[in-house]
Amino acid sequence: MSVSFRTARREDVPAILAMLDDDAVAAAREPVEGIDVMAAFEAIDADPRNELIVAEEDGQMVGTFQLTFIPGLSRRGAERAQIEAVRVAAPHRNRGIGRRMMEWAVERARERGCRLVQLTTDKARHDAHRFYASLGFTPTHEGFKLRI
Repeated sequence: MSVSFRTARREDVPAILAMLDDDAVAAAREPVEGIDVMAAFEAIDADPRNELIVAEEDGQMVGTFQLTFIPGLSRRGAERAQIEAVRVAAPHRNRGIGRRMMEWAVERARERGCRLVQLTTDKARHDAHRFYASLGFTPTHEGFKLRI
């Protein structure tokens, strides 16, 4: 399996959105009205602290994730990387692509000088919890969200 990674392009957005919507947790979310998805993509693309990445195999998009690099004082100024919106396209799951994606993301964080990589995952995603634990991630915090 030869998976390559690149920065997402505008024309990738529909396929990325399809991957993000293709699971039970995402399907259960309330629709968000009035959000300009392409404006969100443009903001991510223009921000040097954000990278929207696609994984390809033989020229076909098989996965996606977003990296956000966060400066902070809480770890004595060390930058951290936040990984989110991790998805592998349904026909390509359980083939090691997710593992390659996460290894690439962690290496990218190292290249940027990050001292910590963090992520959150829905409490209902038990398979994802096992997957992230197998990569060495530990459940150290309890997360909270407030919809506004």
